[in-house]
Amino acid sequence: MSNEKTIKSALISVFNKEGLAPIVKKLNAQGVTIYSTGGTEKFIKDLGVEVIPVEDVTSYPSILGGRVKTLHPKVFGGILNRQNHDGDVAELAEYDIPQIDVVIVDLYPFEKTVASGASQQDIIEKIDIGGISLIRAAAKNFADVICVSSVDDYDEFLELISENNGRLSEEDRKRFAGKAFNVSSHYDTAIFNYFNKNHNETVLKISETKGKVLRYGENPHQKGFFYGDFDALFTKIHGKELSYNNLLDVDAAVNLMNEFKNDAPTFAILKHNNACGLAQRSTLHQAYTDALAGDPVSAFGGVLISNTAIDLETAEEIHKLFCEVVIAPAFSDEAAALLKGKKNRILLILNDVELPETHIRSCLNGLLVQDKDHITDRVEDLKNVTNLNPSQAELEDLIFASKICKHTKSNTIVLTKNKQLCASGTGQTSRVDALNQAIHKAQSFNFDLNGAVMASDAFFPFPDCVEIAKNAGITAVIQPGGSIKDQLSIDYCNENNVAMVMTGTRHFKH
Repeated sequence: MSNEKTIKSALISVFNKEGLAPIVKKLNAQGVTIYSTGGTEKFIKDLGVEVIPVEDVTSYPSILGGRVKTLHPKVFGGILNRQNHDGDVAELAEYDIPQIDVVIVDLYPFEKTVASGASQQDIIEKIDIGGISLIRAAAKNFADVICVSSVDDYDEFLELISENNGRLSEEDRKRFAGKAFNVSSHYDTAIFNYFNKNHNETVLKISETKGKVLRYGENPHQKGFFYGDFDALFTKIHGKELSYNNLLDVDAAVNLMNEFKNDAPTFAILKHNNACGLAQRSTLHQAYTDALAGDPVSAFGGVLISNTAIDLETAEEIHKLFCEVVIAPAFSDEAAALLKGKKNRILLILNDVELPETHIRSCLNGLLVQDKDHITDRVEDLKNVTNLNPSQAELEDLIFASKICKHTKSNTIVLTKNKQLCASGTGQTSRVDALNQAIHKAQSFNFDLNGAVMASDAFFPFPDCVEIAKNAGITAVIQPGGSIKDQLSIDYCNENNVAMVMTGTRHFKH
């Protein structure tokens, strides 16, 4: 171990005292002088350990309702002095400044306070000033000081001082400094984003402290990582670790099913981020059966999601299919036991957690950021543009199709009938190609498209799509409109008894 330092003194001032007692007792046993403040000082005294109040060092009490406790030259001088610098050592002696070798400090729970819906005043009071300053000072001076800035690091720190009798290497001190600056930068990012929640500044700050190494990225030769609190969104009850591609499909599935969150039992099957089967029925078992019928070939190895608890009857059908992931708000005990019969099948309980309102992706040498597409087309938003209005059943199917279309890769066409996905054309460079793909696929699985409806994610610049759709049996169309040639499609529909509604909202998904 290089450039070892023996701990002789420590400043301890923490908000969360969980796990602190063993450290205090070990430092005391090693003869370390301990300085502290307020509640932490009382906590240490209650352990029967001698502690020196910071006020005795600074000759100032805690003032301004606790806003100022440690902000004093005698505290920061003790942390920032360079022990191999003669001038610094002389000034410590001249001004009676104690050397501080360890700083154990955490920060007020700013993020938790914001998340709790607290008042602005309460949130502002959780912006830590003294704590963040102590962390930065101690981490900067890692050559002589070790900074313990999180309860997550208590066990490691305790192990280090126990194994080495209070002696720490420069490598360890520098590593803890890195942890400390991670804490401080994340904290400042959270504060900035609180003040910038309406994006008044064209500045983007992202900080995720929970990261996970994946087996690989999109392909085995690519590295992959996930940053975020997966466990807040899901309770994983079975299966292997999720892959990069699993996570993308799970993301697509959750966002799609959010459109049907409070609806009748709805089941979706996704492959490569797109729905290959989706149906809504009076029972979940029937919804799954009809969703699978949409494309039983693509369903192999897919991601399955339900908007309601999965029962045993539905699980018995799912168990016949090889699938990667099954997601639901709950599983009955019998259903979970059966589905766990496949060792690698991943079972996720979806918790009621809000998803981010911002969509971020890398682009060129930077990032693209946009608001989430939060508009869901509703019947009351539709504009009838043809002489023939859709029937009530067609209106329900049009909205059903629109919800799926919104979450399908552009260019896309979605065909539905009786609240069942018949087929979709996805990711095509031509809308005509997307429609032909959807019709061919639906017919290959023996769907009768007579009386089906069609949704498009963007307008029709020519009447070719509505003509192809009419010839396939489509009787109603939903699209955003907005082309200078909208009237051509409207005229064709009027001449051929096809109902068309426009939403005024485009749902491109690239």
